Amino acid sequence: MERSFHYFGTYAAALLAGYEHEESLEICYSAFLVDMCSKAFLKRIGGPVSAATTQLHGEMASARTDPVGLADITRIWSSFHFLPYDLYARVGKGGRRYRNKYRMLCGPNGDLLVDTVNLAQGKGPQATGLAMHVLADTWAHRYFVGTPSLVINNTNRFFVELLPAEGGIDFVERPVKFRHNPTAPDDLDAGIYTNTVFQPSENAVMNLGHGRCGHLPDYSFIRYRYVPAWNDYEEVLKDNPAEYYRAFCQMVYAMKCLRGECGPFKTNTYDTDAVAPYEQTIRGILEKRQPPEGAIRDWRAFGQHLSGYAIDDFDLDAHVQEYLDAPADGRDETYLGKFILAALAQKGMVVNRVWSSGNPLAGRSIDYDESGFAGIKDYLPLVGYLGGGGDRG
Repeated sequence: MERSFHYFGTYAAALLAGYEHEESLEICYSAFLVDMCSKAFLKRIGGPVSAATTQLHGEMASARTDPVGLADITRIWSSFHFLPYDLYARVGKGGRRYRNKYRMLCGPNGDLLVDTVNLAQGKGPQATGLAMHVLADTWAHRYFVGTPSLVINNTNRFFVELLPAEGGIDFVERPVKFRHNPTAPDDLDAGIYTNTVFQPSENAVMNLGHGRCGHLPDYSFIRYRYVPAWNDYEEVLKDNPAEYYRAFCQMVYAMKCLRGECGPFKTNTYDTDAVAPYEQTIRGILEKRQPPEGAIRDWRAFGQHLSGYAIDDFDLDAHVQEYLDAPADGRDETYLGKFILAALAQKGMVVNRVWSSGNPLAGRSIDYDESGFAGIKDYLPLVGYLGGGGDRG
């Protein structure tokens, strides 16, 4: 999912869900922070590195790919960016390692999404924004897995983009060209996209998520077809404009649930009524073939039209000083402290669900209600948090 959607799009969805301008800013800041809260950032502010919600390129380059290192990668990417759709999916082929990875395949409207939204209930804008990031990414990252896997995440030459035909009634196909120059921007006009270098090792970090097709799945305007090995080399069609619109409507609905307006969150439910007056504008933004800076401009303008307020750019250090100035026993009450608690809770929940399904890919999990904390100090603050602490969001 493009960061313009995570930040400005989430802001607009929060407004339509009934939040005020300031609340919406806090929610979209948290949604965007998920893409920025790395171990390096947490070390800089003196926070717990186990709360990392992403990994920087440098961190990925030096990441270990032994079972311990792979579990660390999987905990981050599957918890926040590639939420598994069905941990108990029936898999009629391959060995146990393949089945474990297949069951981590990302997709929208799974049981873990319900758990993610429910976990944010009553925990303030930080948890709400984090949950909205996870929700949005289940649509953008559908069919990829948040653990290194060549067999699941790889692409091949049968990868085509569907472009609107003249007149807008039908589509024409154009083969996608991938290159490996990370400094070169994607050429949207020519259909050339930067991806990771092919690595034959199943567990190479280059085979994480949608790295093998680069930024392409995150573009809201893209429609594409490809033939992944996990689908027995049958074609898969991805229609991002349609799916991103559903993601937006689902965010509005989910945030209304978190406000206590719609009852418990249910899958396959979308607040199309609240979005309907703006459908043409939103679909226009999603359909427009443009680089990320263009999408930022359009989403910002839409959000400002809804609220009548200016929306500042994301500033990673906006809440850092508050966190640094707080006493050690008061950091959990700061904006970043509450985000860290939300991240720890989300990661702990996902890892527990994965481990309980019999899948070891995200590492071992302890049922803290039954077994205690086993000396894991980073989880001690979650006693009050999971018991109902935090502001209602």
